[in-house]
Amino acid sequence: MDERALVLGGGGSAGNAWLIGVVAGLLEGGLDVTDADLVIGTSAGATAAVQVTGASATGLYADILGAEPPPREARSSPDGARARAVPAVDHLERTGRIIAAAQDPADMRRRLGAAALGLEAASDGSGQARWRAVVASRLPSQHWPEGTTLITAVDARTGEPVVFDRHSGVELADAVAASTSSGVAYRIGEDRYIDGGYRRNENADLAAGYARVLVLSPLGGRTRHPLEWGTNLAAQVDELRAGGSRVETILPDSASLDAFGNNLMDPTTRPPAARAGHEQGRAVAGQLEAFWR
Repeated sequence: MDERALVLGGGGSAGNAWLIGVVAGLLEGGLDVTDADLVIGTSAGATAAVQVTGASATGLYADILGAEPPPREARSSPDGARARAVPAVDHLERTGRIIAAAQDPADMRRRLGAAALGLEAASDGSGQARWRAVVASRLPSQHWPEGTTLITAVDARTGEPVVFDRHSGVELADAVAASTSSGVAYRIGEDRYIDGGYRRNENADLAAGYARVLVLSPLGGRTRHPLEWGTNLAAQVDELRAGGSRVETILPDSASLDAFGNNLMDPTTRPPAARAGHEQGRAVAGQLEAFWR
């Protein structure tokens, strides 16, 4: 059995900042989780996975705290600076109706993919390059990490889950842009992709076969999918433990939830979310040391 896996789930702009804060806090507490043998990133966690494996978590944390407040017009878009996206409330209502109408996860992914393709067809196509540029600017390097890093997405045409790695022939910025594409379908060559969180928000089950799995879930293991589908984090943890893995999770505490506010996509939440994550990481580092090492 392989050794250690780090799983970073989705959770918008605030969730990305919280993830970085937690990893930086763990490091300050004496625990470096970026030395994992496998790192899995989904949606906001895909960006975080590349960030914390390619740059100092301490530096990334400091950058969040020192960043200039975003322009007012950027605060209403789902991913902070994503001009091509629909307003967050409209997006949640629209996708919520699609999820409610679906019969099972595969049907849901096909429906969401069709909707994303429809949004793409109705757009002028200029958002693709803009979003890629935004994503690329957030990455410490445009090259895939040397270690094993998995970035999740969903094929918009078939609804089938997709996992990108450095052997996939896809540029890193494109893989992350696809994993974070929750509205308009993202184009890579002739293919189209949507957010990897439409499979499972954390996709921790991809760490099957690893002895120790640490999951950081900004959404606290919650899911918008019906619980009977078994896509929630608790179900993923049960699957991993049934396969022989030891699993620990870090979920936002009350201070972190307060920092998130009502809109995880609001970039003004990033500094308080990062601070709360940092405090939480420092607090639990000692408890996780024996597990991780």
